Amino acid sequence: MATHHVPTVAFAFGLLGNIISFMTFLAPLPTFYGIYKTKKTQGFQSIPYVVSLLSAMLLLYYGLVKKDTLLITINGIGCVIETAYVAAYLIYASKNDRVLTLKLFLSMNVLGYGAVLSTTFFLSKGAKRAWIIGWICMTFSLGVFVAPFCILKKVIKTRSVEFMPITLSIFLTLGAIVWFFYGFLLKDFFIAVPNVLGFVLGVVQMVLYAIYKKNANTVEVERNSQQQEPREEIIDVVKPSTAACPDVLKDGVGEEEQIVEMPSETIKA
Repeated sequence: MATHHVPTVAFAFGLLGNIISFMTFLAPLPTFYGIYKTKKTQGFQSIPYVVSLLSAMLLLYYGLVKKDTLLITINGIGCVIETAYVAAYLIYASKNDRVLTLKLFLSMNVLGYGAVLSTTFFLSKGAKRAWIIGWICMTFSLGVFVAPFCILKKVIKTRSVEFMPITLSIFLTLGAIVWFFYGFLLKDFFIAVPNVLGFVLGVVQMVLYAIYKKNANTVEVERNSQQQEPREEIIDVVKPSTAACPDVLKDGVGEEEQIVEMPSETIKA
């Protein structure tokens, strides 16, 4: 049940899991830096961060009940980081997204977690309390892995990986592998099982990224080619006009140059 039962191998996996999970928590930083620069959430959704925060809060509670130092450490850190993400999202989100995020946060992280904490603390104790919290933690750990499904749907629909950071997918997959073995070695069903699904979903995300990243590069090349073609056509049209009417050379060329050189801006997270 506790880390001292398998002192060497399990602790090594747990320590590695802490390192990978910490890097996973930091993976969205480039996304939020982009949000900070543009002052907009750029189509990103808050659901994964709200669910991740609740999962970290529950696992922290589970770790405290089981006296599992490795679970306590990483999930305590996770609570702080995920809270910062939710706060940043609330600052830069549109009014509708902000209201939705606040509703999710209040219903899940305040009322939901409060209900779990109060019922399990007063109505159960010892091994039974750990068993109940374990089932709840497993449910929400699955929720963390399932939450990116909304992003996967958007990737498939738009054929763009702009809203699916590959770094996060890689760290989630690695973390799922390590935490599975940690739970397996400790015979902790509630830790091991969710990470099987986490591994599968992580692989799916990376496959989709590879497919649509290639398509995105192809589309970008075609778009650049299409943008260059009109320039040649404009020049061909202008040349006869300027040759036949030298008096309009100055004004005509100036206008064409202004049209051709009009910049095109794109925002990338």
